[in-house]
Amino acid sequence: MWSASVFTLYPDMFPGPLGQSMSGTALSKNLWSLETIDIRDHGLGRHRAVDDTPAGGGPGMVLRADVLANSLDSRLTPNDPRPRLLLSPRGTPLTQALARQWADGPGLILVCGRFEGVDERVIEGRALQEVSIGDYILSGGEIAALTLLDACVRLLPGVMGKLESGEDESFEGGLLEYPHYTRPRDWEGRAIPEILLSGDHAKIAAWRRAQAEALTRARRPDLLRERE
Repeated sequence: MWSASVFTLYPDMFPGPLGQSMSGTALSKNLWSLETIDIRDHGLGRHRAVDDTPAGGGPGMVLRADVLANSLDSRLTPNDPRPRLLLSPRGTPLTQALARQWADGPGLILVCGRFEGVDERVIEGRALQEVSIGDYILSGGEIAALTLLDACVRLLPGVMGKLESGEDESFEGGLLEYPHYTRPRDWEGRAIPEILLSGDHAKIAAWRRAQAEALTRARRPDLLRERE
């Protein structure tokens, strides 16, 4: 079974939206598993402190290396084959290709950062791979972890109703997805393109491909450059 272990200071944030819709149904059917580990269980002193002031000065606080390492070591074995990911704005950008790669594996270990960041020594000492879901700052890694897990879980066998439903989506073929239409045929003076009602599957496929390329060229030309 594909399994996810999430190390966080806010375990009650999980499963959150992952407990709903396709991912929630898959979770209840044991198509994947989710466990959360409270980093604060290894906090120091009567207040279970997990952070301290940054060496060299500066604003904010930093998650301590010893606390996080103790939390990781308490639940993980050295031979655990799952990638160890730290959600971080300075990490490798999350892509559909990475999501598919991880979905094809045994699962993931996710570490949710907080405060100004995580002590660099635990990143190095526990071989954490930093991953980012975008060029913006969140209050912590939990929402990013939910996003990353959703991207992976939906790709697991049996999660989506039809396997082909994911094959034409944005980023799967290096292009943004073509426009979609459904009933009613006419709505506020806007009609479904006639070609989609023609029944000619070859022409429909060609139209969709052209639309996907045009949208990608207009909105994400960087994706086209990566294909060249």
